[in-house]
Amino acid sequence: MAQVDLPLAPPRDDSSRKNLVPQEAFSGRSVFSGENTRIWAKAASGARGDPVLRASSVMESGRAEASIRDKAASSGWPKESDRGRQPRILSPEAFLCNPPSQEEVDLLAEQSRRLEEASAEQIIQWAVEHYFPKLTMATAFGPEGCVILSLLAKIEPKVYVFNLDTGYQFPETLQLRDRIAQRYGIVVDLQRPDLSVEEYERLHGGPVYKTHPDQCCAERKIAVARRVVRGYAAWMCGLRRDQSPHRANAAIVGWDKKFGLVKINPLARWTSRQVWQRIAQEKIPYNPLHDQGYSSIGCWPCTRPVVFGEEERAGRWPGICKTECGLHVQEEQ
Repeated sequence: MAQVDLPLAPPRDDSSRKNLVPQEAFSGRSVFSGENTRIWAKAASGARGDPVLRASSVMESGRAEASIRDKAASSGWPKESDRGRQPRILSPEAFLCNPPSQEEVDLLAEQSRRLEEASAEQIIQWAVEHYFPKLTMATAFGPEGCVILSLLAKIEPKVYVFNLDTGYQFPETLQLRDRIAQRYGIVVDLQRPDLSVEEYERLHGGPVYKTHPDQCCAERKIAVARRVVRGYAAWMCGLRRDQSPHRANAAIVGWDKKFGLVKINPLARWTSRQVWQRIAQEKIPYNPLHDQGYSSIGCWPCTRPVVFGEEERAGRWPGICKTECGLHVQEEQ
């Protein structure tokens, strides 16, 4: 196995079942109603453990990186040498703009409009040019996150990537982390709450997710995310607009009021079908639970498979009126 470079550490403030995908997934026809399609990549399972593909990935990565950088340069986006002339909100010092002025918010909105028709590769390249090394990414190892990680490996694999490990993640999710590291050389950092699951449940007299799921999410995910992103200028996420009503207006680039930094959604315009087509085409590793009917995967106590006709996130927090952990819901909502 090739040597794996560890990602940059976060800056501190002191300065099985058979694959179930139908052929409709690749013919453009929805399996579910609307754009919230349930698509499992039938062809993608062939990527697991493919030594030929892994051996060629290093050469392909170099060629792809050069191509992406050339396209970004030809588009007129700022080069590394132009950083000193960029407004602070478009630089690694963006975290100092908390809260940003209206002019800075408008500038981000303008950048988002300019990037609306850009490819995911170009959006990530734009983010790297403006914010690296104070650019980070959070991932729960969903299919969107795996696609972004595959692109980061070509564009800038030293971006610090973290996962909010609540202690309740599926074993398959944690195993996917190892497969991503083996394939792309990106080691996703597991960021955990101060209290273990056992300590947390003992403190509260039992599983909090059963009685107060919002509190559990706030204390084991959101609080950890606040700690991790402190000092960063921008973070990338795998949101898609068609995932849920809360995400329908997700900008490509915008200010995240909850966490006090710029938020970038490279796949905002993508559909589920597009994500799974990319996974199948490039044999990107993904969570095998998707082949068992899990369309959206979070903590095991709060996730179930979906059935035909349900929306993509219907399996999250079943039985209660909740489909978001709160990471991507602004306070005023």
